[in-house]
Formats: sequence, C-alpha cells, structure tokens
Amino acid sequence: MILLGLGGNLSSPEFGAPVEVLTQALVELRQAGVRVSECSPMYRSAPVPASDQPWFINAVARVETALAPAALLALLHRIEARLGRHRGVRWAARIIDLDLLVYDDLIIPRDSDSDSDGGLVLPHPRLSERAFVVLPLADVAPEWRHPVSGKSATDLQADMQIDLAPEKQLEQQIEQIVD
Repeated sequence: MILLGLGGNLSSPEFGAPVEVLTQALVELRQAGVRVSECSPMYRSAPVPASDQPWFINAVARVETALAPAALLALLHRIEARLGRHRGVRWAARIIDLDLLVYDDLIIPRDSDSDSDGGLVLPHPRLSERAFVVLPLADVAPEWRHPVSGKSATDLQADMQIDLAPEKQLEQQIEQIVD
C-alpha cells in the first residue's frame, strides 16, 4: 500500500485556490503513470505549528505505481515545483505539499550522514502525530498498520483529539480523478 499526503494553504496564480491545486496534483500524478485508486475527502485544518497563516486543505491518496520509493518522492518534488512550490522556511505557508507517507511496509530511517536518497524517510516521521494526516488516512486505509508502532489507522485516530471536518462539497470533484 502506498499512501501520499496532499496539502496546501496558498492559492496559485495558475491553478487557483488550494483545493484546485491539490486536484491538479492528482491529475499530474495520473499523467505521470501513477494510478490514484482512492482519495480521502479534503479536510480544512489549522497550520502546524500554530501560526497566523491561512488554514490548510489536506487529503490522503492511495496510489499504485511501479516507481521505487526514491523515484516516487522525486516525482512528487517535481510536481510540487511545477505547481509553484518554492522550498524555503520550514513550516511556511505553501501552494502545495506532497508527502510520501507510506510505501508498503518499508521502514527507512533518517540517515544523518547522507542525503543521497533525497531525504526519504518511511513511514513519514510525523505521520502518527498529525490529525490532518491520520483522519484522511483512516478514510482510505483504516486497516493500515504503522510498521513501527503496529497501530492501525483507526487506532491512531482514536488516540488523538480530532477537530477536523471534511469539506463535503469537494468530494464530487475528487471522484472524477480517482480511477
């Protein structure tokens, strides 16, 4: 199972509001040969850490690809750049953020001695701490188990206080993209 996190809180001059940018990211994944088999509803969430920047739109997509993890991460970074992401200050507002959350049961720890893998860490190191990831992840893969903690997505969801609601009007738009 391969799961991607999608998020953004700034509009794009070319693609529009964050929901349109995330939708375009899903389209570009498909165009690159990545099958988007399921996408959660999009959720509106406060920035983490707390700040005065605009709230984010977040979702999780379940995908299928023959790409290896490092190649998939590189593709995500290319799509981010194409959609207008400029990397700079950590946790700054952004047009798009695409994260490789899970790639099967692979565990790839952070290697402080080398960045040859492009910063690839699996599962995503903060996945289980973030309601804006856990809730949409549980929507598309409730049975998924964290390969380190052994907790299911449903268990992770039960462990945290979640104050997010899906943007229901966006679900129909996403259904048009999912295979």
